[in-house]
Order: sequence, then C-alpha cells, then structure tokens
Amino acid sequence: MVSKELFPYLPPPPKEIPSGVVPIKAEPGKGCGSVSERLMPNFNQMNRPRPGVKGKKIHLLTNYFRVYFQGGISQLYSYNVNVLYENGDPVTGSNLIRKVIHKLWEIYSSELGEQVFASDGQQSLFTTSLLPQKKLDFTVVLDAATSKRCKTDGNLSGDGELSEGDQKRQKIISRFKTFRIQINFVSIISFKTMADGKHGVKSRNNEVLIALDTILQHSNAKRNSLLLRQSYFPNEMKNFMDLTGGILGCRGFHSSFQSVQGGLYFNLDTSTTTLIQPGPLVNFLMANQNVETPFKIDWTKAKILKNLRIKLLHSNREHKITGLSNRTCKEEKFLLRSRGSNNQNDNGQTVEITVYEYFVRRCGIELGYSSNLPCINVGSQHKPQFIPVELCSLVPLQRFKKELSLHQRSLLVNNSSQKPIELMKHLNEELKANDYNTDPMLRACGISINKSYTEVEGRVLFPPQLRVGNKEYLASRFSRWSFNGKKFADPKSIEFWAVVNFSTGHDIRAFCIEMAKLGAMRGMHIHPPSFVFEENAKHKKKPGSVRVNKMFEQIIPKFRKDPPRFLLCFLPAKFSNLYGPWKKKCLMTFGIRNQCIAKNKVDETYLDNVMLKINAKLGGLNSMLSAEVSQTIPLVSKVPTMILAMGLTHAPSSRSDLPSIAAVVGSRQWPMISYYRASTCIQPPKTETIHSLFRPVSDREDTGMIRELLMDFHASSGNRKPEQIIIFRQGLGESQFKHVFSEMEEIIKACKFLDETWSPKFTLIVAQRRHHTKLFQANSSDNIPPGTVVDTKICHALYNNNFYICAHAARVGTSRPIHYFVLLDEIGFSSDTVQELVHCLCYVSQRCTSAISEVAPIRYARLVSAQMLEIMKTEGPELPMLHKNVRDTMFFC
Repeated sequence: MVSKELFPYLPPPPKEIPSGVVPIKAEPGKGCGSVSERLMPNFNQMNRPRPGVKGKKIHLLTNYFRVYFQGGISQLYSYNVNVLYENGDPVTGSNLIRKVIHKLWEIYSSELGEQVFASDGQQSLFTTSLLPQKKLDFTVVLDAATSKRCKTDGNLSGDGELSEGDQKRQKIISRFKTFRIQINFVSIISFKTMADGKHGVKSRNNEVLIALDTILQHSNAKRNSLLLRQSYFPNEMKNFMDLTGGILGCRGFHSSFQSVQGGLYFNLDTSTTTLIQPGPLVNFLMANQNVETPFKIDWTKAKILKNLRIKLLHSNREHKITGLSNRTCKEEKFLLRSRGSNNQNDNGQTVEITVYEYFVRRCGIELGYSSNLPCINVGSQHKPQFIPVELCSLVPLQRFKKELSLHQRSLLVNNSSQKPIELMKHLNEELKANDYNTDPMLRACGISINKSYTEVEGRVLFPPQLRVGNKEYLASRFSRWSFNGKKFADPKSIEFWAVVNFSTGHDIRAFCIEMAKLGAMRGMHIHPPSFVFEENAKHKKKPGSVRVNKMFEQIIPKFRKDPPRFLLCFLPAKFSNLYGPWKKKCLMTFGIRNQCIAKNKVDETYLDNVMLKINAKLGGLNSMLSAEVSQTIPLVSKVPTMILAMGLTHAPSSRSDLPSIAAVVGSRQWPMISYYRASTCIQPPKTETIHSLFRPVSDREDTGMIRELLMDFHASSGNRKPEQIIIFRQGLGESQFKHVFSEMEEIIKACKFLDETWSPKFTLIVAQRRHHTKLFQANSSDNIPPGTVVDTKICHALYNNNFYICAHAARVGTSRPIHYFVLLDEIGFSSDTVQELVHCLCYVSQRCTSAISEVAPIRYARLVSAQMLEIMKTEGPELPMLHKNVRDTMFFC
C-alpha cells in the first residue's frame, strides 16, 4: 500500500460509474490525470531485483552491530510533554527541559510508578508502562543555578539597587525557578513487527526507530556531552583539535538504530563538529582576530559573540551575550539607587555611576585591562546589564556555526581522518565505554547489542576501460590512471588568449612556456598569449569588484573586435575576494572561458590538473569510456538516453541574505555520456524542492531549466529526443524523498510542453553521501578496494533497489561509499546494469585522472552551484544569466 506520508498528492478514489454511462477513453498524452498516477504504482510495487553477481566477491565488515530482543516488554508508551515557565512561556532549551523532567521523576517517582523513561529534550517522552492518567499536570521548582537562567549579582539594568532587606529576600527568591509540566498520552508503540523482521522490516516502523533513537539520546545526555541529533560530543580534551582562530574541532560519535534487510542493527560511527574555544572571552577574540593584545581587538568584528554563553567569574552564573556597550567600561554609566531606598520606583534617590566604579568600589573587584574596553551586555537592549570583559569566560561545548576558512577546513579533515584499523579500534573502545546494554530503558525493552562488527558479502566491480587520444586504450590501476606519453581524446588548441595577473608571486613567462610544452604533449597546440595584463599596484587594496572592473578597463581596448577565446587568471589566494567578481565578469558579462590559478609554487602535477580543466572548458574531452565509443553501455547506448543530475546548495547560516541555488546538469551528444551542460536558478533559502524545472510564462514559452537542457540534447544528438531519461538527485534524506517526485512531475510537464505525445521512460536514483555506514576489509587493514558494492543485508529494507558503492580509492582516512536508491525504474535496469552504470559514471569526470566518489554529473551539479554561490557572496543575491557563449560549455570543470 502506498504511504500517504510519502505521497500527499494522491488523487481521491474514483466515484462509482452510474449505470448506462460509458466512460470516455483517454487518448495518449491527453487527459491522463496527475503524473503521480503514473509514477506511484511503480514505486512501492517495484519488484526487488535479484542481487548483483558481477565482480569479484569480497568479505567485508561494517559498523553495524546486531540487535537482539530477549524477553522484556513488548511495547513502549509515547507521551507529548510541554514544559512551561511560571508565566506560561514555553521552555525551548533541550538541556533545561531534560533537567526539569529529571527533577519531575525524582520528586514524583512514586506517583509515576517508579518506571524508567526517555526524553528527547523537546516534546517527546517514552515510558515502559502506562502513567496513572492520560493527562497529567505537575509543578517543579529548580534551583536557579541548575536552570542557568539567572540575573547578575549586580543589577546593572538601570533600575537601580535594591535595599538591603530586599536584596536578601531577592537572593533567596531568585535562587529558584518554577516550571509547569503538562504530559499527554499519544500512542502505544509495539515492537512486534520489528522483533519478527528476520529478513528486514517491510514497513517504515518510524515510531519504533524514533523511540529507540530517543533512548540513545537520553543515555548520551547523562554524560557531559554536546548533543546534535543522533551525534554526541564528550567534553574531553583528547577529542579537541585546534583549528586556529579560536575555533576547535571536536570528535564525537553518531549512534542510531537502523532497520535494514538483515533486521535491526545498531549503527555507531565517528562524527565531527566545530566549537568555540572555551575560557577567557578576550583570549578567544584575540585568537579569532589574530592580534596580540586586547587593545588591538576590532570590536566592530565582535558580532560573533552574540548568543554565546558565558560564565561570570565573580558569581559563577551563566548568561547569554546579547551585545556590547557603546562606550568603554570607565565611560559606560547607569543609574544606581542609593542605599537605604526601599522604593524601587523612587527615581529621586538615584546616582549615576560607571560600570567600572560599580565593580571596583561597590563590589570590591579589581579590574585591569577591561577598564578601557567595551562591556558585555547580558541583558536586553532596553534593560542592559553590562559586565566587564575580563569577568567573562566562554563556557565549553558551544558550536561554531559559521564557515571555516580553507586552512581551518584542511586542519579539520587532516586531524579527524582515521585509517580503517584506527577507526575500528576507536569504535570498539567507545562501544565498551558506553555500554548500552546496561541502559535501564533498553534492558526493560529486552534489547541487547552485539559488540562484534557485522559480516557482509560484497563484490568488487572491474574498472571500465578508458579511451584517450590516437584511439589508444588506457587501463586504470586502483581507480587511477596517468596521461604520461598519452594525448587527450579530443584536445583543443588555444590561439587567441591572454593572461591576467592579480598576484605578485608568479613568473608568468616561465609558466606559459611550461604550459605550452605540456599542452603539446597532450595534443593541445597553445600559442603564446596575445597580452599579459598586470594589475596596477595602487588598486590592490580596493574591493574585489573594483579591482576586476579596473582590470577589464585594460582588457577591453585590446579586444575591441573579438573577445579573447580564453583568459588565464592568477589570483593571490584561493577563494580570494576577486574570485566571485572575476567569474561573474567572464561568464555572465563577456562570455569568456577562463581558468583561475591561486598557487605560487606550480609543479608538474598541479599544471597537469590545470590542463585537464582548460581542455574541458574549451569543449575538448580528456578521456572517455571505451564503451561509449563502441556503444556497448547496456540500455543506454542503443536508445537515445539523457542523464540528468540535480542538486541544491544553500548559503551558510551567516549569510541569510543569500538565496539557495538549484543546479541541473544534463548530458549531451548522445551516445556519449561524458559531455554535459549546466543550468542554474536561485530560489528561496533553505528550500529542499527545486522550483524552476518547469516555468511556463505563456502557452508557447517555458523558461524552466529542463527545457534548456532538453533542447540542447536534441540539437547535439542528431535531432533526437531522449526516449529514456535517467535522473540522479543528490542531497536528500529519506524523509525528503517525496520532494523528488514533485520535481519529476515538473520534468514530465516540461517534456509534454515540447510535445504532448512524447512520453520518455524514466529511472530515478537518489544518491546519499551523508550517512554513517562504513565498510572494512575483513582480512586486511587497508581501505576497501575501489569498485566495492554491497546490495544485501545492510541495505534499506523498504526501498526495493538500493545499494552502496565505493568507486574511488580514498587518499586519506576511511573510504565512505555512496548510498544509491533506485526509486523508480521504467527503463528496466537489473541490479548489475544499474550498478555498472553508476560505477562507469564515476570514471567520466574531466577534472582529474581518477575515479571520483560519486557519479560525475552529480559532482558537476555541485560544482556549478558552488561557483554560483561564490559569485553571489561578493556580488549580491541576484544571479544574472550565463552569457550565450559559455552556456553549452563545461565552464564548471
């Protein structure tokens, strides 16, 4: 039965046909109803194909640990919990909610039946037996130090100081917080289906998995850890990595229960996040801004502090930072009621005093450097409470949510990567240290977790043969190959081009000579550059867009008749503020193919990679599959087939002003599968459905992304329309699969808009990178070999055709396979043919000489959207159209 949750747009059931009425037969392409009616029957009723057999068998281990049900209760009870402050406002902090519920169970354990429970820190609560009533209401009082929502010792809000008697009473009252807890029964969750599923559970069992994962969260919350969904990060020094700039990398773990074809398993993996460095607040700011003393801090750049939690050294209480004072500690004043005044509203007995005087004279706290620095505001804008900066210390385990620099990302990857043998040892140690089998909730459910890695059978697919220049064939070795002594399959020449230099560390003449030599070896004839444009030194400190405009003021007069065919641009650094303006000018204003270089020391390997990108951008082809030439790709080479890849890229949380970017990449020049064209569009931020696939503006005009790609396929493939379309969609979790069907409806509408009678067959595949499945060789400490595929036991139980494949050889750390879900298959692939197609598509990337981890069109879609995002970061939220001269090129390589 089709899930209503997955397909909310199912049409209502047909009404009964009255007697004597003959239904009108719908003509093909007319009145066929919703596209969903065509797609849905194929989805859940698609027979699971037999597992693949091609390739060499390999014995593997995986980080899934078998779960056993041994007696215990057969069901859990689900409740909805609302935790409110005394004034009725809801409590939103998960840590505080957990503390309130824990206190509730301490106080009312006998009334609640002295049973164990698990809370997710939000609104879900699970118990092992029924509570006395379906609706319960409690009041709990917490010590203010426990709730961590207290005011400062000194009332610096401008309301003045309380009298001595009021101060004593206030201190007693403010030590406590009152909370109201409302508990309402929701449902009974049975384990029966899960426990009986020896060969995989046929239904989603979301409720059971959510309940079990909540138990894990509740267990991990008892440790001094940061919790992020199903990941936890213990506050232990051994887990921290210095990423410079006051930012720490933190190692942690991901734990969850997974219902797969082999039954129920516990999945344990490592996880990483980034944190603010705890300790004195001023130390963090100095590290973040790379200055040596507090007096060199640029306080206009201290917005990063907002909403961070600090502990006050003089009171040991925690607060959230809301802002900074406009003046220094010695200059910032507030009204203080004089001693002896019992009337808080008596404005007549107040005295104006500085924050510095208050803390030094009234509180007896000696202040040093902070007297000449701004204060930290922990109150509101209207009722500020100012604290000298040297009394503030950042509390541990606070996430850093902004973008890391290139250097920081590199440090995080290098320090968190673990070889397979190291990762297995790390997971074993954590499994023993955090012994879930002793958890009271899991024990009550009769659940035990095996501590041995699960064995699984895999296969290693044979690498596809490659074709290069002079009709030579090239064999890859461990998923890599070399062009030494070889020419590109389709090399392009550069005859009319120029060099643009924004950097000072390059020998342009020597670089061009070496580039021409290497190009000749690869079959490219590269003439000397027509011009070399050097940036005027007086512009170097100007904004990036101004520097680029000034450079084009030099370029344009030299090319009044014809623009250069190619521009080679030297940047001072990778992700320089010149990159976005430069790409916008070249790709959208003038339509010039270009390549950026941001490395001072250029070796042969680097130059070789640059040549790959340049040739692809000029319309050439570096290598191709020999099966493309011989037209022997099953189901693809004999029938006009188009490959689409779609994805979304969201702007970082620090840039809420920027939209999300949708990118669709489509193959061209069938029967080739190595040439692609891209189309992009902006849409509202953080949306997960691609909006502009089909966008009719009149009865005859469609400005959507798909029409552009379909027309290009038709023009470049001998005026053939694709009879088959294979769609790859990246970036979706299982709960978001419904989005891809609404997107597919738009694609079919775009096809029908061009020709009502045109009904291509579709295969729809979702690719997931973000999962926590790892595979290890059972008899070796090395990474799994490239081409390893697993399509049994640990694959999803609900989706009839899904598999893991690792096409690449990991350079560092442990290989992570990509999880592919075939959600719809009208073309009729077998397990072997779809797995081999995916494997082959990992070998057609024109940017490198190795197989990549995901199919090349998905990688291209990611590169396109990332490049457009870089343009918008510096040029604003509007995204102009690509110039007609570069639209059909692989400018994204």
